[in-house]
Amino acid sequence: MTSYIFEIIGTGMLILIGNGVVANLVLKGTKGADSGWIGISLAWGIAVFIGVFISADVSGAHLNPAVTIGLAAAGKFSWTLVPGYIIAQIFGAMVGNFLVWLTYKKQYDLTDDTDAVLATFSTAPAVRSYGWNVVTEAIGTFALVFGVFYIAGGALANEPISLGSLDALPVALLVMGIGFGLGGPTGYAINPARDLGPRIMHAILPLKNKGKSDWSYAWVPVLGPVIGALMAAGVFLLLN
Repeated sequence: MTSYIFEIIGTGMLILIGNGVVANLVLKGTKGADSGWIGISLAWGIAVFIGVFISADVSGAHLNPAVTIGLAAAGKFSWTLVPGYIIAQIFGAMVGNFLVWLTYKKQYDLTDDTDAVLATFSTAPAVRSYGWNVVTEAIGTFALVFGVFYIAGGALANEPISLGSLDALPVALLVMGIGFGLGGPTGYAINPARDLGPRIMHAILPLKNKGKSDWSYAWVPVLGPVIGALMAAGVFLLLN
């Protein structure tokens, strides 16, 4: 139970800081409108560092269903724990974006651009092409999960592995690099909970200028990361 709680806390902090910077960038009436893509990539790296550091020594700091599934597929995590971890991660992401909404409530009220409002919750492609969007998310998530295997020392022993607090910085740098290098086409969800949980919150919160939640795209940042995680697990097993 404690592991699930820390997955909720860690994922909540991830989304609070990560989508908080997006809100600071795109909503009207904030003081962070000049941070741009560099600011977003840096902030998501910092958000990962905080989330991992807080939860690593208790839950292993997956914070991401793709990481959980990838570790389980490689035999490094128990499949019996996977459903509970995924539920905790999605719920944590919902809580995190709820706190973003509370923080920026007056700015949300001022913002009439519905696409900007949605961007503070979930991802969207720069060019909508579902097949290629899945490919982009799969490649980005492959880079994340494959990197996590080696950052966490998974190649060193035939035992279950998890991230520790000392792994927070290298994982943060990995996510930052993915943002800079691979994030442009889809906004690099690389995490089904990061997209799905906040998208659910967008659908249910009383936003003044809500617009649509773009559910026609919502499956892409779920399927793409799962495919990428399974690919990473497969390559990891071939090499080890």
